[in-house]
Amino acid sequence: METRRLHMLAELARRGSMRAVAEATGTTTSTVSQQVAALAQEMGTALIEPHGRRVRLTPAGRRLAEHAVTILAAVEAAQRDLSPDAPPTGTVRVAGFATAIRAQLLPIIGNLSASHPQLSILVREHEPAEALQLLANDEADLALIYDYNLAPAEPDPAVVITPLWTAPWGLGIPDHAARPSVPGAPEVFRWFRTADWIGNSRNPGDETVIRTLASMAGFTPHLTHQADSLDLVQGMIAAGMGVGLLPMGTSTLPGVRLVPLTAPDVALRAFAVARRGRDGWPPLALLTDLIIRQSAQSA
Repeated sequence: METRRLHMLAELARRGSMRAVAEATGTTTSTVSQQVAALAQEMGTALIEPHGRRVRLTPAGRRLAEHAVTILAAVEAAQRDLSPDAPPTGTVRVAGFATAIRAQLLPIIGNLSASHPQLSILVREHEPAEALQLLANDEADLALIYDYNLAPAEPDPAVVITPLWTAPWGLGIPDHAARPSVPGAPEVFRWFRTADWIGNSRNPGDETVIRTLASMAGFTPHLTHQADSLDLVQGMIAAGMGVGLLPMGTSTLPGVRLVPLTAPDVALRAFAVARRGRDGWPPLALLTDLIIRQSAQSA
């Protein structure tokens, strides 16, 4: 159903004659007549009938004209809402990992509620693969994900990826364990070749990094435990259950020590990901820009 035809019918209901509609819309009486006739054929019912030297709307025509007013108003509202110049309005659904939500998203949500009261943010905590699946299923508008430089994610041409920040990671070891005396990540790993290793229960990237560095050190790691929470990983290390990757600079629990990993470095890389074509939506573009700025301030 073409909105132009609905517009002609609504104008006819308002102005009472095809000539008046033609003058108001800058067209001809013949064009108005053709558009109304086409609409009647599309609806399968007569919309006008002769009335002296003029025409008038049938009961079906009057009813459709009432609907036309509502439909055209909704279309106009949608055009205003989706215009690139329109104030950001609506709900942005964000799926992302806890660190990015805590450090980059939560600090800006409070300010957004004051500066853009018609914009709301829906937050769901997920690991990268889960967040990307929600994005692909149109159950999220923005995914905050991460990978490691030694376990890079596969590029996807269907999405737009915006780098946010990087953070060095090291190896968490029990405080009582002997500290490696030689530099270099493979040498550090070789020091703990007989230890149990702790991986991530929801993201295989950690284990990929561990296996890569262990391979460079000449051994196969004994991956035994898995945990998603970094606090739980630390708790396991403190309990003497094994060693595992942790972000450098993090506050460690009693009984846990961090050893830097270099040559090669281990770095977590955070990204904002949106579906290609959706990234220009004003609410999403605004939120992404604010997250980028917050990431720069936190770096």
